[in-house]
Amino acid sequence: MVGTKKVIQDPYQDVLIQILDEVAELRRKIEINANQRLQKYQGNYHSGAFSKSACNLAYYLAMRKFDLRHLQDRLAHAGLSSLGRAEASVLSTLDSLLDVLKRATDKHYQPGEKNPSEYGFNRGRQLLEQHTIELFGPFHEQGRAHVMVTLPSEAGWDYALVSSFLEKGMTCARINCAHDDPVSWQGMIRNVRRAETETGRCCRVLMDLAGHKIRTSAIAPGPSIHHIRVQKDRNGRIIAPGYLILSSNPESPSDDSSLFRVSIPNQLHKQLAPGMRLGFIDKRNKQRLLKVEKALSGTDWLVSCDKAAYLVSGCALTLSTAGQTDNGKAVEQFTLGRFTGEPLDIRVFKNQLLLLTTGNIDGKPAEYDDSGVLLHPAQIGCTLSSAIKKLETGQPVWIDDGKLGAIVEAVSGQGALLRVTEAKTGGVRIQSDKGINFPGADLNLPPLTQKDLTDLDFVCEHADLVGYSFVETLAGMESLMSELAKRKATELPIIAKIETNRAVKNLPDIILGTIGRHNLGIMIARGDLAVELGSARLAEIQEELLWLCEAAHVPVIWATQVLESIAKKGARSRPEFTDAAMAVRAECVMLNKGPYILDAIEALVNVMVRMHEHQRKKFSRLRALHW
Repeated sequence: MVGTKKVIQDPYQDVLIQILDEVAELRRKIEINANQRLQKYQGNYHSGAFSKSACNLAYYLAMRKFDLRHLQDRLAHAGLSSLGRAEASVLSTLDSLLDVLKRATDKHYQPGEKNPSEYGFNRGRQLLEQHTIELFGPFHEQGRAHVMVTLPSEAGWDYALVSSFLEKGMTCARINCAHDDPVSWQGMIRNVRRAETETGRCCRVLMDLAGHKIRTSAIAPGPSIHHIRVQKDRNGRIIAPGYLILSSNPESPSDDSSLFRVSIPNQLHKQLAPGMRLGFIDKRNKQRLLKVEKALSGTDWLVSCDKAAYLVSGCALTLSTAGQTDNGKAVEQFTLGRFTGEPLDIRVFKNQLLLLTTGNIDGKPAEYDDSGVLLHPAQIGCTLSSAIKKLETGQPVWIDDGKLGAIVEAVSGQGALLRVTEAKTGGVRIQSDKGINFPGADLNLPPLTQKDLTDLDFVCEHADLVGYSFVETLAGMESLMSELAKRKATELPIIAKIETNRAVKNLPDIILGTIGRHNLGIMIARGDLAVELGSARLAEIQEELLWLCEAAHVPVIWATQVLESIAKKGARSRPEFTDAAMAVRAECVMLNKGPYILDAIEALVNVMVRMHEHQRKKFSRLRALHW
């Protein structure tokens, strides 16, 4: 009797078969879910067919509806490619994985034939690169990311500054329409175009529409008094006088804008000379002298005071020459020009009340009676007065990029009464023109302001890209695309700035409804997002936004506070360099203006060059290390 050979089943193969079935079922569900989502946008694709980028985003959104952590662990344990880098080509990644699993579990498996250029793993990366070049131009030698720089006002007349930006590595110049005016913008663009020609470097121009930026309004001025401060050493000895500028034309620009400027009569201005002294009685009824130091221009004189003083608007000045004693005879008496006092100091602390009023009411500090009982809480106006009526009890309010947090306690005809919930130990000083965020309120604002529509005429004629501030819905995108069509500028790419919680929630809708018919980029505006979402959630959401945009093959701009310590103070912050290293996973990194912006550009390019050798998106390239 011939014995039969016993077949031993390989347990490892059983595991692979289980994974194969699971991945195949996952792929099936992804296609069904994605096709259902895409049908909503059929009318947005005039060709009748969805673009590969739209399909891939729909596949990615469908895939991320499932919790794949357990599958990821099993794939890694089996030594197989995980799904963690599937963003750019979802179905290609799944098909490649299925192909490997079938080869490993079925010796009779015959793979089908597909066009690698159409369906291959690299196709998504190629599309993203193509779209990036369409928006920001060809890549420069610093790698695969572009550098955007917000132009300061002086870029309108300082060509050397703009040229140095390009030389250091700027590939996109940003103009914020919330600041300056068309004359200044024209000067900035003229200098950029000239620098392109003379340096041989390409530089696109992005113009940001201002949008509905809600800010604190004016603060009531204090007494019309200027405190002249002197410098003292640790022992209280005066080591340097206080300075100010006397001008026959206080509206004219000055080389030293940091000094206080006040007007004087032309007759007095003509008589002044170095060494002369001007006597006055200050607010504390103390006799003080201003010494004429030197002429700064045809209208301005620099004067000093060797003792602290409180100069009163419109006070009397007595002119004496250098040879006379302090109590000598006055040559002549004049009247100092009028000036307004500094804004009142509004400082609030945790658990205190703050009244948010309409913008036509000046802000002022809290008022107390002699026994310390609160008579009237501190108040500050809101530039968008209509927003106050739409607030509800319990909703959060954030002021000045999240420095001050509060909740709405009540809404009345006077305004919204807020209870401060977040403030540093020493309190928060509220200033005018600081941003206000209402994360929980539906303000129902029109997509574009009247200023936006006016500015758009200039943007369409001169810019390479238009930035859409505070966009929140696909309807908002429809509105801007319609306005571009009216101006025959349908080819002008849109940079949608994601700045609110609502925009984050609607991002898939915004992208899927737009990319079928208009060139699109996304800016992650992390400043406002941090206020809207909180810092912990922002750290998570900025990753998710990068993944979604990569799946849609939409270029991303990483913005807000990148290397800000260098740009503003010339100081190097190690955490900021880590942030800049992460930023290279975006296609463009934005720097804000500052006195040391050239140093910041150089530092950012240096980080980019190094990091691009190690990483592409989430993909580690494993460059050789040298230890």
